Amino acid sequence: MRPEKILCPRPEGLWCAPGSFYVDPVRPVERAVITHGHADHARAGHGVVLATRETLAIMAERYGADFAGSTQALAYGEVVSRDGVEVSLAPAGHVLGSAQAVVRHAGLTLVVSGDYKRRRDPTCPPFEPVPCDVFVTEATFGLPVFRHPDDRHEIYKLIRSTEQFPDRAHLVGAYALGKAQRLICLLREAGWTRTIYVHGAMERLNALYQAHGVDLGPLAPATGAKGGLGGEIIIAPPSALNDRWARRFADPVGAFASGWMGVRARARQRGVELPLVVSDHADWDELTATVRDVAPGELWITHGREEGLLRWSELNGVRARALALVGYEDEDD
Repeated sequence: MRPEKILCPRPEGLWCAPGSFYVDPVRPVERAVITHGHADHARAGHGVVLATRETLAIMAERYGADFAGSTQALAYGEVVSRDGVEVSLAPAGHVLGSAQAVVRHAGLTLVVSGDYKRRRDPTCPPFEPVPCDVFVTEATFGLPVFRHPDDRHEIYKLIRSTEQFPDRAHLVGAYALGKAQRLICLLREAGWTRTIYVHGAMERLNALYQAHGVDLGPLAPATGAKGGLGGEIIIAPPSALNDRWARRFADPVGAFASGWMGVRARARQRGVELPLVVSDHADWDELTATVRDVAPGELWITHGREEGLLRWSELNGVRARALALVGYEDEDD
């Protein structure tokens, strides 16, 4: 059987015809396997949703308890079968609960990786390479120019800035799900034991992470804190950096944690004084290393910079094609 008979792109998303389900559909469908909780992959309104326990909790937090008709939690490595199709989940290393959907049918293994990274993340299990016939990958940073520095270097850069400018608040823009909690944990590992202040929009997701065993240390709401928070670290959604909300702090140093901060023009465009190149996606070297690790017969690319990865595949003898799925975003990474 050809892989295209098992998984194929439709306007709703990747469709598994033998099993009658979609993976990360962008429209409401009857049956969905969800790789992780970011809004471009996890949407409300499906009939049945299969995902990790953590992803289901994230979806319930974001969309309400009735986000789907029914749900099924699947642990990493656990296998369920439907109409001769086996489905299991493997860690993706992207955010809490993130998973790769492993689909096996008619002797073929197809892995839909969702979004993933290869670097250690204290908030979730590391990416697990699964040898397969077809590997479905993103290509958010799918160009050789994207080579992210060591996360620890970027965290030390932030801490050094608080020491150099003790009278200025350090306001860090970070995606509310995954990036914010990872930054907090990396700061703790670097020795930052003081209270970290957070925007109100992050409080419920922080509580969810802590309820699932991720220790974030002492946190406090930034709103209502006294004294302008000079020398302190405040983490907020990127949209808050240029909002009236930010004006309450003492001469804030505007920082932004994103893989896109490796592009100086993007940092200047956003008016970021302290760019922090911390990404929750694989960079170029990690994308290509992953393809080598899983050694697929075919590489399918969902979204991002497909051209670079297609060219690399051609030069390295890997059969590849772009699916050009609509509805997935680069986020604020």
